Amino acid sequence: MCGRFTLSTNLADIQQAFNIQEVAFAPEPSYNIAPTQPVMAVIQHENRNRLDVMRWGLIPVWAKDIAIGSKMINARAETLAEKPSFKRLLKSRRCLIVADGFYEWQKLGARKTPMYIRLASHQPFAFAGLYDRWTSPDGEPITSCAIITTEPNALMQPIHNRMPVIVPQDQRSLWLDPANRHADGLLALLKPYPAEEMEAYAVSRLVNSPENNSPDCIVPASQ
Repeated sequence: MCGRFTLSTNLADIQQAFNIQEVAFAPEPSYNIAPTQPVMAVIQHENRNRLDVMRWGLIPVWAKDIAIGSKMINARAETLAEKPSFKRLLKSRRCLIVADGFYEWQKLGARKTPMYIRLASHQPFAFAGLYDRWTSPDGEPITSCAIITTEPNALMQPIHNRMPVIVPQDQRSLWLDPANRHADGLLALLKPYPAEEMEAYAVSRLVNSPENNSPDCIVPASQ
């Protein structure tokens, strides 16, 4: 799964990396993004890449209560085309969730060690995401999203049995294109990212609490 991540890359670099032509919301640096918090997502809007804000934790349009979002932070790639909550979104509401690292907890004996995982290049990247728009009982519209997960690559296997789908740069436009509605082709994009292009290291237990949100969260743990 993916339950925490980071985004501290400045806006100009995000715009360049994702060919952003429209910015609806400028991100603040965050080193411990947790479910229900705002995340930055790229969608294609009128043939332009738009950077927008979404709530992490998918609230389907048919939901009766916002609380369901806390249980739908991730979506398994293997079952997207089968589950009613995701099947429609796979064809019509796909996004790229912008990040520059994520956390996973590696179980070593009785302890769980937080690990920080990022690209070896230290560049921002994109999780494959699905989104929906929900209206609360009092009429407030909320756009929310889920991160798609897949089986782990060789780097992630010792850490966790799942990993978020990271969309390679040359496949981002395919994922975002609203005209691309072929489920088989879309599902084929949802593969583990090459392990040799990633790195991971242990960090302190500061990240265990979402209240801790500073660069200290990504400092390598002392041995």
